[in-house]
Amino acid sequence: MKSRIALLAAVAAMLVSGPPPSAALEALHSSCSISAGEQPGKLRLRIGDDDCQGDRHCGSNFDTDSISRFSGISAADLSREGAQLTATLNAEAGIFTCAGAVHDGELAGSSTFSPNQDFVNRMDRMGFSGLNSEKLETYALLDVESAWAQSLQDAHVEGMNTDNLIALRIFHIDPAYVSGFSSLGYGVPHADQLIALKVQGVNAEEVRQIRDLGFQPSLDELIQIRIFHITPDFIRRMQARGFKDLTIAKLVQIKIFKLDE
Repeated sequence: MKSRIALLAAVAAMLVSGPPPSAALEALHSSCSISAGEQPGKLRLRIGDDDCQGDRHCGSNFDTDSISRFSGISAADLSREGAQLTATLNAEAGIFTCAGAVHDGELAGSSTFSPNQDFVNRMDRMGFSGLNSEKLETYALLDVESAWAQSLQDAHVEGMNTDNLIALRIFHIDPAYVSGFSSLGYGVPHADQLIALKVQGVNAEEVRQIRDLGFQPSLDELIQIRIFHITPDFIRRMQARGFKDLTIAKLVQIKIFKLDE
């Protein structure tokens, strides 16, 4: 009887307090280096993997970070040989620091990433669950924010998850890009379709030009058009050559078999 009472008491306590809290997110520590990027105002950040062994892929590179996102470092600082610096990136997903000394135009030292549990909670409420410290560090460095993710949800983009949010951010996909397709009658493309469209550089203006030539390409055909460099000018040249009953599939075949040469 006592054991049953104790069990009921434990169950009651769980109902009142809710499920046990998830394991705390761990801070990440690694080596790091920061140098000037190829473009003015940009920097190249490398985060090493101190625990890397064997044939594992080691380290991550971020080549287009704006130096303005960091405090404690400037382009001029990278020319100060021996300067002791702590570059800090305060992002919604967490705080990243790279502390060390400057040598030959590069800050080299150690990094720490402290994840933000409040951000994790916000993303979880939006349906993006299972975030770990490694992914949160990537989110921080790529500037993945909850408001931006929410804006894509508000634009009715389906199929988003914690993984493809990274690609959506890398390729700067926003509600304006989404609406460019819905305004053309395609509806809202799936998240992975948006990534493929943006990777290939599909834009609404070129789609309009192709439609003006009498074609009604699907989203998948729009991707093929860019892969095979089927431009409005190419279509006009093929029409001028006398190719009849042209379709997107036939234009692709013309490109593949070099019938335009």
